[in-house]
Amino acid sequence: MSYFTVGTENGAKERSIRIRLLAAAGVAGVAMSAVACSSSSSSESAGTGAPSSASASASGSAGSGAALKTATINGVSVVTNAQGFTLYSFAPDTATTSKCTGACAQIWPPVSAPATPGQGVTGQLGTIARSDSSKQATYNGHPLYTYTADSAPGQAKGNGLNVNGGVWHEVTASGQAAPTGGTGGGGNGY
Repeated sequence: MSYFTVGTENGAKERSIRIRLLAAAGVAGVAMSAVACSSSSSSESAGTGAPSSASASASGSAGSGAALKTATINGVSVVTNAQGFTLYSFAPDTATTSKCTGACAQIWPPVSAPATPGQGVTGQLGTIARSDSSKQATYNGHPLYTYTADSAPGQAKGNGLNVNGGVWHEVTASGQAAPTGGTGGGGNGY
């Protein structure tokens, strides 16, 4: 039987079956996406809002008493969590208030406080209370976050992104502006 048998009874049946199969595949795809989204929020790690996968360890909170450290990423000395994932600050934040909550905090999980200085960390570490009453670590007065799109240590895909109402910056060890264009997300510094 020919692939295209338009105009025959068999052709109409084949088209009907193909349409049903495509519709079923589409429904299955949507269902899988919904399950993936709901599982990422129901299997969060350590209360950070991070999905439990590779990005969970990426954005796994620094944890209570966990040491932060520095690493050279794209030629810049940046502050990382204990697993080596880049830490970020959010431009709209203040020294006492995180402006990244809800869905924002699921993509940019806050680093849990307290954190302690590890190798190369010379800035001042602190703690703020978030709107959900959890504690968040700060570096030189900037609340700290990880980024779920950083899937491995040594990445800085969030640097310079202007999303969720402001610009995200990798936190440099020195506190100076990171070079523009030299890091994962497009620069713009700290």
